[in-house]
Formats: sequence, structure tokens, C-alpha cells
Amino acid sequence: MFDEYRRLIKEEYQIPDEIIDLVYKTKEKIGPMLDHIDEIRKFNSLKVLKAFQSTNVQERHFIATTGYGNADQGRDKLQELFCTIFRCERAIVSPLLTSGTHTIIMGLMGLLRPHDTLLSISGPPYDTLITSLGLDGIERPGSISEFLINYDEVGLKDDFTFDIEKIKEKLINDPSVKVVHIQRSKGYIARPALTIKDIKEACEAVRSVRKDVFITVDNCYGEFTETMEPTEVGADVIMGSMIKNPGAGIAPTGGYICGTKRAIDIIETRFTTPSMGTEIGSYAYGYRNFFQGIYLSPTIVATALKGTVLITQIFSDMGYPVSPDNDHVRSDIAQSIIFPDEDELIAFIRSVQRSSPIDSGAVPYPDMQAGYEDPIIMASGSFIQGSTIELSADAPIREPYTAYFQGGLTDESIELAVMLALKDIREKKGL
Repeated sequence: MFDEYRRLIKEEYQIPDEIIDLVYKTKEKIGPMLDHIDEIRKFNSLKVLKAFQSTNVQERHFIATTGYGNADQGRDKLQELFCTIFRCERAIVSPLLTSGTHTIIMGLMGLLRPHDTLLSISGPPYDTLITSLGLDGIERPGSISEFLINYDEVGLKDDFTFDIEKIKEKLINDPSVKVVHIQRSKGYIARPALTIKDIKEACEAVRSVRKDVFITVDNCYGEFTETMEPTEVGADVIMGSMIKNPGAGIAPTGGYICGTKRAIDIIETRFTTPSMGTEIGSYAYGYRNFFQGIYLSPTIVATALKGTVLITQIFSDMGYPVSPDNDHVRSDIAQSIIFPDEDELIAFIRSVQRSSPIDSGAVPYPDMQAGYEDPIIMASGSFIQGSTIELSADAPIREPYTAYFQGGLTDESIELAVMLALKDIREKKGL
């Protein structure tokens, strides 16, 4: 290690030598994994660059529009670019989609009609989707029950793979199933993300018994972690947030829904109106940040992936349960670490906040947040509020005490977070 860099870490952050040595010895240990991530980065970066060139993105496409946004060339070009990158027919890419949850609800509710069934084949969806869909038993205006839409699910098997036989059985026996939904990332469940290989197998199984259903994928946290996306292996629709992977910490808001023409033609009628679809919708601040975000996304995602591999190896070697471990294929940027008690969990989350460039002096506390059933503690000292491609960690305060770590725009911020976490946990234990 560069001596001046070590001195800076020690003097400015009071990190002991043994912790610095541990982090850098671990980086040497996981060297082949880091090299593999770089190979994926190179492929995806070139794929995105070629998409910019083949769609002929020009400076004029950054220009802002107002009002109806009629003939908004930036909006239209951005959607064309996403179609090219994600190998699909049509896309909705908009700053008007306010979060990942909003985007996914838009996609699902756009496809579903009264008396249809939504079948989740990756177990229960993420916490905010459970509440937004009204699956928590609380009647809410706009929930699927109010629209007479049914919900069913098939859980993953004990090894966290799809239960193909049960999925087929459900589809054969229930003709009301209209949408088959997959959540790629783990949510607040300590499981590995579903890989592109897994998703391809599930899509092929669904198509073998039902060709009429729509297959949708919550793609949040998964973009550019592998060399293919779910739209390339059979999914009709993928949906995600622009303040996660595809925004690279630059896009200020927004979401995307990409897929087949058949699916997007239906969804766009709910996004705006049945007669206008994606022909309207302006953005008065311009589109440069969205174009720049997706351009840089493969590099930023690779940085985040390297961080998850590093923190996984260190905490696994120390005896903490982790999911996934480093023997698994990485298909999202999130990493779960299980702590023995609430105090140690909170110490970890706070160390991530201290490592952040923004609000590093803030002290996170557990609190109830909209869409969650348990108190949540969250570290997110980000340039974009809630941007989880930037360095962040969060956890529901419930057993098992599991922290979900993700993101990081620079190697140095991630390494610092790991070092501070190790230092704080040692001090918490009186070591």
C-alpha cells in the first residue's frame, strides 16, 4: 500500500494498522474475483457505448422541455437508448416515476385487470410492494383487492432456486394468472439474488405451459451485474429505479420499464392516458444526467460489486453469516450480513454513515418509515436522496439482525466503511 495513503487513513480516521492490513490482505485474497468483475464491466461498458453510438445520441437530446412535452426528443431518445441497451422493443424511461416501488406498481397494475391473478414465483415481494399492493391485510385505496385483482405466490426452494414444478402446476390449474412476477434481488430476505441463468430457466418453464401470461422482473439492484439482462432470456418486462444502478449516482430521480411492445403498449396507458401513452411527459431540467448516468453505470456497478465481495470475505472470515457468500454468482449489488444483536447491527449501520461524503456527521436511529412494518435504520449519505447505488446500508430492526449493504461510488469510500465498521464493532465488544 502507498505509505502516504496509509498515513492518511491512520491520522484522519484513527484506524489501527491491523485493520488496514486485514482489508488489504483480503483484497489480495479476492484478486481473481475482482478481475472477473472487471471483465464484466468492460463488456457492459462497451455494450452501453455502442448503444449510444448506434442510437446517435446528440447534445440536443439533453435539452429540457415543459408542459405536455410534445415532440420531446430527449425523452424519446432516452427510451430508444434503453431499448438498445436492454435488448427490448419498447421502453418507458421517465423522471415522473418517483421510486422503484412506484415503477413496479405502475408496471404490474398497468398489465392487470379485474379478476386477473398476479403470481409471484420468487416468494413474497419486497416490503414496500407488500404494503403498496395491499398484501399486509390492511385495506388501502388503490390496492389490488380494491380492483378485484387476486394474488398468489410460489416460494423459492430451500436452496433459493425456483420451484419449477409448483410454478407449472399453478399456471396449469389457474387460468386467471395474467402476470408472473420475479424479484431478482433479495429484498429484506437473506438470500442470493436470482441469476440470469435462474431467470432464464423460470421463463422457459412458464412458456412451456402458458404462452399468454406476462413475465415481469423487478430488476432493481441487478442491472449490469452480469453480461445479460432478463429481457434477453424471456422476460416480457423489466422494471427498476434510476437512483439505483442505471443512474450511477448522477440521475436525480426516475425509473424505467422496458420490454416487449405488447406489454409496454398496455402499461403506457396507465402511465399517462390511453390515448397519449409516452407521447407526452416533459422534464424542465433536461436529460443530460440520465444519459450520463446510464453511460457510467457499468463502471459504478463494478465498483459497488467489488465492495460487496470485499465486505463479504472479511465478515465471512470473521464468522458472521453472510448471503450470498463469495462462492455464488453475483447478480445484484446488495449484501446481507447477520449480526448477533441489535447494538452491533446499529454500530455497523452508523459506521457506513460516517464513511459517506454527505451528512457524515448524522447519526442514524431506527424509525418507522412509510411502506415498512418494522422500524428501519438507514445509512445513506448520498448526493441523491435515497440513492442506493451510492454507499448505503439499511436494516429492519427484527431478528435475525441483518444489515443490507450496497453501493459505493469509489473504492476508497467502501474501504473506509469496512475499516470503520471493524473498528466500531471491536470497540463495541470492548476489544
